[in-house]
Amino acid sequence: MTDHLPIKLQEHLTLTELGVDVTDISFNTLTLQSDRFICVREKKSQREQVCIVDLKDTSKTFRRPITADSAIMNPENHIVALKAGRNLQVFNLEMKAKVKSCLMTEDVQFWRWLTAFDIALVTENSVYHWSIEGTDSPVKQFDRHANLKGTQIISYCANAKMNWMALIGISASQGRVVGSMQLFNKDRGASQPIEAHAAEFSEIMLEGASQPTQVFSFASRTAAGAKLHVVEIDHVDGNPAFPKRSSDLFFPPEAVSDFPFSMQAGPKYEIVYVITKLGFIHMYDIEAGVCIFTHRISGDTVFVTTKHENGILFVNKKGQVLSVTVDEDKVIPHILQNTGNVELAFRMASHANLPGADQLYVQRFQQLMQQAKYNDAAKMAASSPRGMLRTENTINQLKHLQSQPGQLSPILQYFATILEKGELNRYESIELARPVLASNRKTLLEKWLKEDKLECSEELGDIVQPHDATLALSIYLRANVPAKVVLCFAQTGQYDNIVRYCRKVSYIPDWVPLLMQVARSDGDKACEFALSLIKEDPPLVATDQVVGVFTSLNLVQQTTRFLLEALKDNNESDAQMQTKLLEMNLLNAPQVADAILGNNMFTHFDRPYVAQLAEKAGLYQRALELYGNLDDIKRVAVHTEVLNADWLINYFGNLSVDDSLAVLRQMLDHNMAQNLQIVVQIATKYSDLLGAQKIIDIFEEYRCNEGLYYYLGSVVNVTEDPAVVFKYIQSAVTTGQLKEVERIVRDNNHYDAEKVKNYLKEASLPDQLPLIIVCDRHDFVHDLILYLYSNAMTKYIEVYVQQVNSARLPQVVGALLDVDCEEHVVKSLISSTPAQFSVDDLVAEVEKRNRLKVLHRWLEAKSSEGSQDPGIYNALAKIYIDSNYDPERFLSTNKLYDPRAIGAYSEKRDPNLAYIAYSQGQCDDELLRLTSENGMFKPQARYLIKRRDLGLWSKALVGDDQLPLNQSHRRQLIDQVVSYSLPEADDPEEVSVCVKAFMAANLPSELIELLERIIIEPTPFSNNNNLQNLLILTAVKVDPSRVADYIDRLGNFDAPDIAEICLNNGLHEEAFNIYKRFEVNTSAIGVLIDHVGSLDRAYEYAERCDQPDVWSCLGKAQLNGLRIKEAIDSYLRADDPTNYAEVIEVATHAGKFDDLVRFLTMARMKVREPMIESELLFAYAKTERLSDVEDLLRGPNIAQVQKVGDRCYDEGLFEAARLLFQSVSNWARLASTLVRLGDYQSAVDCGRKANSTAVWKDVNSACIAEKEFRLAQICGLHLIVHAEELEPLIRLYETNGHIDELCALIENGLSLERAHMGMFTELAILYCKYRPEQIMDHLKLYWSRVNIPKVIRACENAHLWPELVFLYVHYDEFDNAAQTIISHSADAWEHASFKDIIVKVSNVELYYRALRFYIKEQPLLLNDLLNAMMPRIDHTRVVGMFLKSDNIPLISKYLVAAQASNNKAVNEAYNDLLIEEEDYVGLRNSIDNHDNFDAIGLAQRLEKHELLEFRRIAAHLYNQAKRWRQSLTLSKKDKLYKDAMSTARLSENTEIAEDLLRYFVESGNPSCFSACLFTCYDLVRSDVVMELAWRHGLTNEAMPYFINLVREYQSKVDTLTTELSDLKTKVERNSGGPGVPTPNNGQNQLLGPAGFGGRLMIGHSGSPASGATPSNAFVPNQGGIAPNGNPPPPFGGF
Repeated sequence: MTDHLPIKLQEHLTLTELGVDVTDISFNTLTLQSDRFICVREKKSQREQVCIVDLKDTSKTFRRPITADSAIMNPENHIVALKAGRNLQVFNLEMKAKVKSCLMTEDVQFWRWLTAFDIALVTENSVYHWSIEGTDSPVKQFDRHANLKGTQIISYCANAKMNWMALIGISASQGRVVGSMQLFNKDRGASQPIEAHAAEFSEIMLEGASQPTQVFSFASRTAAGAKLHVVEIDHVDGNPAFPKRSSDLFFPPEAVSDFPFSMQAGPKYEIVYVITKLGFIHMYDIEAGVCIFTHRISGDTVFVTTKHENGILFVNKKGQVLSVTVDEDKVIPHILQNTGNVELAFRMASHANLPGADQLYVQRFQQLMQQAKYNDAAKMAASSPRGMLRTENTINQLKHLQSQPGQLSPILQYFATILEKGELNRYESIELARPVLASNRKTLLEKWLKEDKLECSEELGDIVQPHDATLALSIYLRANVPAKVVLCFAQTGQYDNIVRYCRKVSYIPDWVPLLMQVARSDGDKACEFALSLIKEDPPLVATDQVVGVFTSLNLVQQTTRFLLEALKDNNESDAQMQTKLLEMNLLNAPQVADAILGNNMFTHFDRPYVAQLAEKAGLYQRALELYGNLDDIKRVAVHTEVLNADWLINYFGNLSVDDSLAVLRQMLDHNMAQNLQIVVQIATKYSDLLGAQKIIDIFEEYRCNEGLYYYLGSVVNVTEDPAVVFKYIQSAVTTGQLKEVERIVRDNNHYDAEKVKNYLKEASLPDQLPLIIVCDRHDFVHDLILYLYSNAMTKYIEVYVQQVNSARLPQVVGALLDVDCEEHVVKSLISSTPAQFSVDDLVAEVEKRNRLKVLHRWLEAKSSEGSQDPGIYNALAKIYIDSNYDPERFLSTNKLYDPRAIGAYSEKRDPNLAYIAYSQGQCDDELLRLTSENGMFKPQARYLIKRRDLGLWSKALVGDDQLPLNQSHRRQLIDQVVSYSLPEADDPEEVSVCVKAFMAANLPSELIELLERIIIEPTPFSNNNNLQNLLILTAVKVDPSRVADYIDRLGNFDAPDIAEICLNNGLHEEAFNIYKRFEVNTSAIGVLIDHVGSLDRAYEYAERCDQPDVWSCLGKAQLNGLRIKEAIDSYLRADDPTNYAEVIEVATHAGKFDDLVRFLTMARMKVREPMIESELLFAYAKTERLSDVEDLLRGPNIAQVQKVGDRCYDEGLFEAARLLFQSVSNWARLASTLVRLGDYQSAVDCGRKANSTAVWKDVNSACIAEKEFRLAQICGLHLIVHAEELEPLIRLYETNGHIDELCALIENGLSLERAHMGMFTELAILYCKYRPEQIMDHLKLYWSRVNIPKVIRACENAHLWPELVFLYVHYDEFDNAAQTIISHSADAWEHASFKDIIVKVSNVELYYRALRFYIKEQPLLLNDLLNAMMPRIDHTRVVGMFLKSDNIPLISKYLVAAQASNNKAVNEAYNDLLIEEEDYVGLRNSIDNHDNFDAIGLAQRLEKHELLEFRRIAAHLYNQAKRWRQSLTLSKKDKLYKDAMSTARLSENTEIAEDLLRYFVESGNPSCFSACLFTCYDLVRSDVVMELAWRHGLTNEAMPYFINLVREYQSKVDTLTTELSDLKTKVERNSGGPGVPTPNNGQNQLLGPAGFGGRLMIGHSGSPASGATPSNAFVPNQGGIAPNGNPPPPFGGF
């Protein structure tokens, strides 16, 4: 425990708990460069890795597979430096990138990070610095000194400037560790060897120094003793010299081999920590070189350290990561109590701002004040720790002190000291600001504010605000005074910052007046400010409020800008504001309103009202947009001269059909000439919507022919209404626009062709081209030709076919033939027409009329011209067939006609001609149909064979949808193919396709018939291998009875494949015959075995063949049939060991180990396999042939002895297992075997050799079962060092009831080197269960090594309350410890311990529970307990608790101590107690020193008290409350006239003082009258005194008063006379005129150039120049009271 120590020792973590092995925790594998990371190189399972522990968050610990000699983490960042041999690399782990690398020329013996960017490298000869920035290589700093040769480098350090460096190494010499250090100065390039073990550079601030002093500390332990040395380096001119310090380092006698291992500085406290290898820490003050504290903090070796929060962090060999820092609350008391060094305590408390020396400071401050060393006292107060003397009282004292000539005044010295070292507090800042501003030196305030030297407050801002609003704003911001900040922002025009600031600090000002103030000064800024207010959620002001403010100031532009932004969301709730915005601008700025309406920003305003305003403003377009009434629209729409035409056209899209038509009529009626064009445009655009007919009616209604024509012309191209198009054609014809008519009938697709055709016929146009176009487009050719031919317009017929559409010639010819036109006219027309028509169509038209011969000569001519048109040759073919003009020749030789068409034409006329045509064109389907229908199967067969098309064969043999199968037709076709056509074939491809076709048609019988005709009978294909295979295969599937005959008759087939197919089809005998015929013996016997299933026939066949392969096959079959002996015999005859695995498995399973030995003996001669020899060993063991086992083991073998031994062990063959395990030295298994054989001693011996946990467990359990506890303990000691084996072992002992033996076992194990926490914990639990008397001693010895939570549960279950408290305390669970003591006080309570515990609990409620516990059981110790808990308890609650239980007297001492907090409840309780005890002196002191209580209530109680002194206290309380008359009444009632006079004087009230005088006069008390005049001299009026004295004969008593009064007036007159004379002299002397003061050599200068002058800041030492007392000066005799508090000495010594 470190409760009484001046340090805080904290364990951060244990590396082993993070999975780091203890063997990896050493100087060579673990590095600690800062208190951020620990880097450990690990080696697990032959795999190297680096573990990086983040000390700030151990959950971020991670490992990386890195192979390196050393790894060091950057002090600040996730950057690791790796060293492998001479290769150095730096990696950024977060970015996963290499930062830098280099290759050294020497081995690096030691390295470390000096800073976050520099690495120090120590080689055998030199020291280098390597920066990870840039591309520079390591830079050599200095060469190593000879004194470091042969040493192990353990440390390297440098100062902040990097100009001093120290390299330290250690070596063994004469039985001790010798430290060698090389100190190097870079500036001088010189080195100094020093015998030292540790060193550190640091800085201290000496008293009177302007800059820090650089010091170098080093520690050593030599043969003569151990020393710490501190010397100054790089002395700074102007600083006091630092003398060298040397102090002894204490080492206990038992730490012979210990030495200083590391040093770290604590800059805040100006101390240095020296930590030794064995875990001792020494804490020294650097400046004095004095040892503050020495203690052992680690029981294990420390090997690495680093800085940590002005302390030191280190790791020991156990893996604990510990830190030591100064306990600020205890270090100063420790120094005072243990060293008695008051100066050290005083100095450390001052510069480190530590508690503990407060009383020293107060005493010294008072001493300096009494000694008139005011400047020193001011410096001390300014630098007091935690500002304990920087109070209002101190400042008031220093303000009224006189300054020494040539020195700063004490108050200025006080402020100067604070400003030099730190910051002013609130009251100090205010006091300093007043004179600074009075002297117009606000730049100093600005400077101090920037430097954060002042504590800002509202009062300070109020003082500064009249002088500089911006500076005041800065102060208000820092002081967090929102109301004043907002006002300053407004005054300085920073409106943008107001809302941001208010939102940031959650302040809500009254926005509307603030906005009004801004608007009066700057309208634009006010607009921006208002926008920022409404943008808040919710808005800070209402929109109408802002508008009200702006409109009241006539800010139209700003109002518009504001509303545009505020109303941009176009909400319905803003309708009134939208109307207001538009109204304002329509009346004042119509262009702005037009722009607003044009942008369609708003939709919820009053549209009719705004429309009227827009119309009045001349904005007709906006008015139309807003009007909804038709009359309004008609009235405005006629003003087309000012309306945008495009807009107006689009506007009609918003009107209904009826309204649109009405407005169009109004426009034509108002001014047709002006509005016609736009009406046509509107009608055109909305023609579909309004209806063409209605528009036409409007134009016809107003007889506007021009408008109608233009309207129809604009819509005809887009309309689909036939009536509109027809109307347009009519108008075009009427106006003579024939070209337009021609265009429309040619391009338009929506007119009624019949109606237009008839109209054009009736119109008798001079040009018939429109009619021709209509008839041509709509297929009225026949009517057209009849019309033209009947009207003798034949030239237009020629025009039609020659110029308009030549493709219509066939229809024209047909029509001419229908009207009996002469043939020469037709022939001439055909000949003269370009060849752009279809010959087929022409032939068809002529052929329909049986006039085909008309074309004969024309066709012949086209053929002669070499035409390739099939239609020509089709026509010729038809002509030749019909005229029987050698058609066979034409059909056979000509290739240009269409075979399918001519074939179909010839079928009924001559099928043979059709066959020729179809065959020429390969029209397969038509040919098959033709030949089948006409019985032409022989041509059909020949065609099929020649075509060699499987698809065609399929149609012929199987049929399809177009040609269904006819069985009789197929049979006739097959007969023709088999009998005639195929035998005639000599092409193998034709035969192959034919066979495939039969196969594809699934005609096996027919296929066999075909193949027999080809193969059996002599043909060119008889010996074809494929055909023979096909024949046999077909027979296998169709007629198996033929297969045997085919096998005998054929000889050119694939025997193995055919045999396999036979087997698959169940033809086993045929397959056997094939194998036998071709002498494939292994396959043949396989058929007998696998398919015939006769092992006897197989044996006979094997005997006949007598081949090893055959015997092997037979052996395999016999083995599968479990004929094990016969199988092994067969394998022996085959001399084949290849199937040894299966033989071993089957024989082992059947237990045939004798036969297996025969087989394995043969196999071992043939094959060297571990399995064979292993199984042979096992077979020997099963047949109990142990001698053979030994022989085999003695000879060379490759048996898997271990596995065989395990099998023997599992089978219970322990003797054989013993031989086997012994041969392979498997001590673990041998030990287990010996246990089974009952040889326990030998088993233990083997266990030692095996050293295996499993073996020890096995032997241990066996020994326990046999009660061999001595041997069991030997085994157990090897088990309990493994944490995971401990609990099972304990359960085993406990289950068998061997508790004593178990305890003895674990007790003996505690002394083992590998003893772990589990052993100590489990032994503690066992003590709790079975030996409770031993548990406390065990815990006191080993509490740090037990698992405290686990033992806590055990103690709870065993009701061991003292032990439970002990564990809770050491586990820092003070709450539970306190609760346990309270709950079980009879066993666990002890006052000193409970007091130490209760002050550390975290649950405050336990304090009050503890108080109730003490009230009940230990009431006399309550005050001691309360004093201990005082800093953390609620005094009000405590007092309430004791008041409720009526036990306040029990805590009187506590109440006295608690009054320091000036708590109301405490004060009132203590006052009540004093009243009850009638202690008026204590009550008076309590009231004067602690004012937080109900003074009036107490006074009212005390004024009725029976004791006089308590009634005086009541009067005193009334005085404090300024209830002077009540106090006077009490004093007069008790005749305490002195008190009454004091009360009157304190009231400073003339009326009260004069009333008291009258009372004394009326009561006949002249002495008191005189005393009252003396006491209230400055209050009473002289005329009243004179009157009272004269009227009541008290002139003698009043005479001293009048003498003093006259003297005072005479002094004032003399002073005024002197000053007036001086003033006249100065005026005469001063040429600058009256009123100009003369220089006074700086005596009245308040602030000098540096901010501090030479006179008092407040008041001055001389008399006022004008005779009047300055308002801020202290007047010694004012009010009749001298500075010492006593009355003045006039009145002639009265």
